[in-house]
Amino acid sequence: MEKHLPLEPEALYRTCETDLLPFRTTETLEPFTGFFGQERALEAMEFGIGMQRPGYNLFVMGNPHTGRFSFATVNLKGVAKKQHKPSDWCYLNNLTDARYPKVLKLPAGKAGRFRRDLDHLFDNILTELPAAFESPGYQRLKGRIERDFNRRYDQAIEEIEARGRECSIAVYRDSGQIGFTPVANGQAMDEAQFSALPEEERETFQRNIAELEDLLNDNLTELPKWRREAAEQMRELERDTARQAVSPLIQGVKEKYTNLSGVPAMLDQVERDLIKNGAELVAEGVMETKTDAMRRAWLEENYGLNLLVDNDKTKGAPVVFEAHPSYDNLFGRIEYTSEMGAMVTNYQLIRAGALHRANGGYLVLEAEKLLEQPFVYSALKRALKAHEIRIENPVSEYTGVNTITLNPEPVPLNVKIVLIGGRDTYYLLQELDHDFEKMFRVVVDFDEDVARSAQSIRHYARLMKTLAAEEKLAPLTREGVARLVEHSSRLAQDQELLSAHIGELVDLLCEADYRRREKKDEYINAIHVEHALAAKERRTGRLAQKILDGIVNETVLIDTEGEAVGKSNGLTVLQVGDVSFGTPARITATVHPGNRGIVDIEREVTLGQPIHSKGVLILSGYLGHRYAKDFPLSLSASIAMEQSYGYIDGDSASLAEICTLISALTHIPILQQYALTGSINQYGEVQAIGGVNEKIEGFFRLCSTRVLNGKQGVIIPKANVRNLMLKREVVEAVEAGRFRVYAVATVDECLEILTGKPAGRVKADGQFTQRSIGAQVVKRLREIAKAKA
Repeated sequence: MEKHLPLEPEALYRTCETDLLPFRTTETLEPFTGFFGQERALEAMEFGIGMQRPGYNLFVMGNPHTGRFSFATVNLKGVAKKQHKPSDWCYLNNLTDARYPKVLKLPAGKAGRFRRDLDHLFDNILTELPAAFESPGYQRLKGRIERDFNRRYDQAIEEIEARGRECSIAVYRDSGQIGFTPVANGQAMDEAQFSALPEEERETFQRNIAELEDLLNDNLTELPKWRREAAEQMRELERDTARQAVSPLIQGVKEKYTNLSGVPAMLDQVERDLIKNGAELVAEGVMETKTDAMRRAWLEENYGLNLLVDNDKTKGAPVVFEAHPSYDNLFGRIEYTSEMGAMVTNYQLIRAGALHRANGGYLVLEAEKLLEQPFVYSALKRALKAHEIRIENPVSEYTGVNTITLNPEPVPLNVKIVLIGGRDTYYLLQELDHDFEKMFRVVVDFDEDVARSAQSIRHYARLMKTLAAEEKLAPLTREGVARLVEHSSRLAQDQELLSAHIGELVDLLCEADYRRREKKDEYINAIHVEHALAAKERRTGRLAQKILDGIVNETVLIDTEGEAVGKSNGLTVLQVGDVSFGTPARITATVHPGNRGIVDIEREVTLGQPIHSKGVLILSGYLGHRYAKDFPLSLSASIAMEQSYGYIDGDSASLAEICTLISALTHIPILQQYALTGSINQYGEVQAIGGVNEKIEGFFRLCSTRVLNGKQGVIIPKANVRNLMLKREVVEAVEAGRFRVYAVATVDECLEILTGKPAGRVKADGQFTQRSIGAQVVKRLREIAKAKA
């Protein structure tokens, strides 16, 4: 049997040579500009920003803590500051129908100046308009209209009075009413006197009064016409007076903004409405006395400017990040005030949303938060398709309860949306929403890791300097940077890569600086980084310690010496939040005659997840292909991961399961000093698995807690050797010959290490070499097949 040698210590950890870091501390380095290892994302970002066509919105895709948000905002701001300022947006009162406010677009910075000019205009109107209505000229003309009306009225009454005197009948006026009464000796008769008159005289009086009433009616037929004419003359006088006061003031403002589209037309409307309603503004009501503040509020409410978006101080195009993309925060809202128990609103209570503020620029949103909000995603799609922002109440169409509200004119929309989200979110939207790909045509895919080269290590050192400066931390020594490079490779789970998770790096730097301050050192060095990593592991290691204690106390049965049939030590990784750690798990197998095949107990009780079950099913394919080519494979076997009480997923136990099954089948014992991990295919080739460092360290921790006898070790797939970045204590134990790490490419190699026996090879006649594991497997499978028959 060919002797399998364990891996050399150099293969277990790739150190970062300080020769690659030509500096003493990071103080002397240039700051790092740009984004570490994100060339692909930069190219996509540049294309997405430069492509000024509808639908070319961006989705920045990657995991949290990779700096994707900073990447997006910094790139956007760099481009946006070179672009033109977008327009200001305002809402105006629709003087024709107040329920439909009008939108007004003005060049950047002009809206604020226009509003100030309107304020000044209102001040002048409040001065000039009341003065015009109080002027002697207005009062004289007003008096003439009233006198003309009264003269006509008096002339009509005088004729009646003259006729009445001829008939001894007096005409009197009482509260605007005209009445008639008989007269005797120059005195009006009372009821008693009138009753005492002879009947003939009474009838004469009554006949004469009736004739006078008919005459009065004839004379006053024109009275409504006279009143209308007087009222019209009065209105014309008020309009002329208001025009003389208001028009010169408005004309002065209009001349200032004559070249701005929409402003002259708006001022013309204001002028017409003020001329029409000017008298009402200054008139005192019977029930109300108007103060200057009330008049000013009336002018503001009717003719003011609701400045929705003011880009006066914006530098270039706006870049807006909306942290809470609710419907109102994104699309704006209409506010209400309470007046005498009723909810009322007007165009001045329209409020802008993030889309309004980002209009003409860029809006950055977190995809997951956007999708959490009801109605928002579909409304955003509608806005992008229609290229306009509508301010609506999305709930009203579902509740059936409608209040009287406004329907503002939509604001034209020209914005580039930048969604930041995880890969799962992107692929889910791509699958479920057919519009998504048309609207977010540019995906900015964030790399999780960067190739570890001499150049990238130097860039990494400059990145350390920049991050430390941003966080106001001490500079790093080159030994400290080297240790961070090594840890970054461990985070990337690859000796040839560096992790691009900048967020985790910043956290580690901050804690290392804290350890530096504790020791009162000047620079952050490798020891501080080491202490920071160890401290974090202690803080988050409660669960790992509990599991280890259970194994040491033999509550959980795991052997680390001796040998046993049908039992092996598998290696698992547990993930709890952001903490992952490895722990061994006992795998057992039993075999007996039957035709049930290989039964996965975890699957039978629904604890085994699909990938784990797939790994177990592959075992039958391997057994048949390797050992039962010329007879039917017939057996009943059960495989279980002992003392596991939760869901199990992944196929990394399939190497341990096949070795355990072969041990149970052949009664060849497995050395319990080994733990193993790896997945297999149907041809017995061992495939790579994840979490290899945590798995090895989990078994090492158990062995060192008991006693390291120099024989214990782990078996991993050969494909995982490049992923090894083991802790210092594991590497030192291997160097001292107290622990071993084997890498295997096939099931046979693994079996030879586990059992100390040759796996055997297939001879020309199709038989395995004698006294090999393969020969015993074939022999036992034939016996079971015959026993079943």
